[in-house]
Amino acid sequence: MTESTPTSKPGPAGTSQQFSAFTPYEPAPGEAYMSPGQVAHFRKILEDWRNELMAEVDRTVQNMQVENVNYSDPNDRASLETDIGLELRARDRERKLIRKINQALGRIDAGEYGYCESCGVEIGLRRLEARPTATLCIDCKTLEEKREKQMAQE
Repeated sequence: MTESTPTSKPGPAGTSQQFSAFTPYEPAPGEAYMSPGQVAHFRKILEDWRNELMAEVDRTVQNMQVENVNYSDPNDRASLETDIGLELRARDRERKLIRKINQALGRIDAGEYGYCESCGVEIGLRRLEARPTATLCIDCKTLEEKREKQMAQE
């Protein structure tokens, strides 16, 4: 699965949103993994990201209520319907992303955030900053992608 950041601002990969910039966490020498400072850092990233996505959902709802126009020209109507369809697909992707963010916040609350669900190893600070909703370490994710690729070829 390729992860890229389509915006010029640093932030979680794979978003279609302008994600607020954050300062990468620099652990103190000897600082334990997922220390209270690190947990607070990731909680803030996830909550800010969720808030931005929710604000975009609210803007979409408001725009759809305001733009309730009935065009008599079939081409204009088709164009509007296409635009609405694209907007709704984008919001559906964001709805799924909000669910993943909420799950990540739940893992923080449970003390499980930052550890691979498959093997239990640390996911790593930089990977979590690139993909705050990550649930697998890079090795397990790579293995999962190879399995998915093999399944697709069969």
